[in-house]
Amino acid sequence: MRTKRALTTAGILVSIGLAATGCSASESTGGSSSAGGGDKLLGIVSIASGIDMNDNATKGAMDAAEAAGWKVEVVDAQGDASKANAAITNFVSKGADAIISHVFPATVLGSGLAAAAAAGIPVASWGGGTGPGIVLDTVTPLGGPSAETMVADMGGKGSVLALTYHGGQLCIDREAALDKVLAGHPSIKVTKEEVTIPGFLQDGAKYANTWLASHPAGSGSLAIWGCWDDPTLGAISSLKQQNRTDVLTYGIQGSKTAIAAISNGSLTATAFEDGSSEGKVMFETLLEAIKAGNSWEPKTLEMTGEILKKADVDAFLKAHPEFRG
Repeated sequence: MRTKRALTTAGILVSIGLAATGCSASESTGGSSSAGGGDKLLGIVSIASGIDMNDNATKGAMDAAEAAGWKVEVVDAQGDASKANAAITNFVSKGADAIISHVFPATVLGSGLAAAAAAGIPVASWGGGTGPGIVLDTVTPLGGPSAETMVADMGGKGSVLALTYHGGQLCIDREAALDKVLAGHPSIKVTKEEVTIPGFLQDGAKYANTWLASHPAGSGSLAIWGCWDDPTLGAISSLKQQNRTDVLTYGIQGSKTAIAAISNGSLTATAFEDGSSEGKVMFETLLEAIKAGNSWEPKTLEMTGEILKKADVDAFLKAHPEFRG
């Protein structure tokens, strides 16, 4: 079943939808980039750049900022909270007019957020929660619908390999939603493994190999769930190597590679969200916060997504031709 996405200035989320070559887009090697030539500076701290969904959301914010006459600088923190704090602090030193942080929990950005708050620089947290100096944060309900879809497909019983990540608030929240859904289905046994950034593709493949060895074909309903698409896409490489077609596979975010995997039948379902539109709305809301000044009340922006299965791909690609391979 497809759940239509609602996207307004009062409802938006960002996510890490990661992608890598062979299974998705390539993993990041780090560094920074800049664009635009305006007088105002937007600093973006990416949890891991060079990955589909993250880059789409970054581009949405960059395009909106540049259209408004801003300069944009992006730093890849490579999944490292200390690098994220350093990047925020550096943007403060440069006199940035606004900062967007991707996915890192606000609780691990203490020094960076303190520096921004002291300088009066508004920070938007993309899926990382609230904290001092954060004028808006985002939240998503996609973990629940993804888990519910998987449970229904499994018939409420069997075994699941859950690929988690505790360095990003989005994945923490999605894992909690998975746990809540599975609590009502005690006949489903769960094995959890945490992937890393970088290294999520390799981890997904490695953990799948180990799990498959103890869950041979014919051992009941089997599924692999990732808190975003790419760990699952890594696991799919192991499924293909072992010619295992009996395992259902689920991700979240809907990268171009994930959509292609659904189309060819290797990925059972994903929960899609429009990263480019989300980035645009994030920047527009930052402008509202700057204009309001001290009268601004911190906001939580929400959105819903849509569950995509193979039967949905043709209609989806007509609506989103940019996701064609």
